[in-house]
Amino acid sequence: MNLAELMAFAGLHPYLSLALVGLTLALIYTELAGRLSGVRRIGPAQLTALINRDNALVVDLRPTADFDKGHIAGAKNVQMSQFDPENKQLAPARALPVVLVCKAGETASTAAKRLRKAGFSHVSVLEGGVQAWQAADLPLVKKGRG
Repeated sequence: MNLAELMAFAGLHPYLSLALVGLTLALIYTELAGRLSGVRRIGPAQLTALINRDNALVVDLRPTADFDKGHIAGAKNVQMSQFDPENKQLAPARALPVVLVCKAGETASTAAKRLRKAGFSHVSVLEGGVQAWQAADLPLVKKGRG
């Protein structure tokens, strides 16, 4: 396919062409915004390494009922409605790696941006959240056991 054929297609199908351009720009913007935010998106294997190697603080933002049903070992439960970078569980970890976890990874991204603005230097989000952790066949612990 050459440039003349692409231009002919665009002339015959302007809405499809505009949709393609719009989606391409949206993907580029999303990727750049994620990379420039200073928040790393990590997978379950990377989280396990951070916990074992760097003593990362895992903050689970899910509702208490979901947290009690099963959470990553050692995770601290902080409700998103009460999330504050100056929280007594978070403030001492300003220089440590902090990994935010939610159900699917989206709520954690919002909280991660707030931590970065508050001066936390090593902030990550578990991509895919607890769902990704479970999909990787990694264990969850119940309330009172982690």
